[in-house]
Amino acid sequence: MVYDFDYSNHSHRPRGPVVSTLSTLVPAVRAVQEQVQPYAVWWESHNRVAASGRGPLWVALGDSMTQGIGASAPDRGWVGQLSGRLVARGWDHRLVNLGVNGARVEDLLDRQLPVLEALTAEGTPAALVTVIIGSNDIVVRRHRRGLAERFNRMLDLLPQHTVVANLPNPHREARAIDAMLRKRAESGRLVLVDIRRDGPRSWRGRLASDKFHPNDHGYAELATIVERAVERAGLLTRP
Repeated sequence: MVYDFDYSNHSHRPRGPVVSTLSTLVPAVRAVQEQVQPYAVWWESHNRVAASGRGPLWVALGDSMTQGIGASAPDRGWVGQLSGRLVARGWDHRLVNLGVNGARVEDLLDRQLPVLEALTAEGTPAALVTVIIGSNDIVVRRHRRGLAERFNRMLDLLPQHTVVANLPNPHREARAIDAMLRKRAESGRLVLVDIRRDGPRSWRGRLASDKFHPNDHGYAELATIVERAVERAGLLTRP
């Protein structure tokens, strides 16, 4: 058990100029951005309790989508909704959500993976590890440089059977990552959450007011895609 768990779900970098400007000028964007601070605080409190408990451990790695930004409450993002479904089906577990708003692949490498390693340092692996990351790298051109290499390095460090989502984006970097994930999934190294194939054909009615993050309905659909991938892989029935 990890009694001295100390992890911040707050980003270590300032908000970018585009988001800052839009938050000032557009009330709908500002409304979603105002969730960032309280949602991080909520998960930090939740995580401290979960990290010191007993039972199967689910560690969620990622960015604002893992944190649930855009949902009506922190636990109404895809992570919280899926966790509730799994409990209802009889899988009692501890959920530690390391998601950070604005996180990029380098943040997962530098900040989140070391925490995952610490949580499993006593030799008991996490029963479930999920990863949704990369959107913040893709949307800014300068962050795309070397993204496939960083993503590949991240995959090398993740535990066997980690559940990893691809990126529903037309950029060549997203396509390269998709090919990388499919190859590793075919070898049994990881479990692919295929948002490119199984995600909504349209996000109409599924987005928060900023028209970027999902709302409760959009997150419910994402939770279903992840849930089906986990079921197909039989992860929760592994010894």
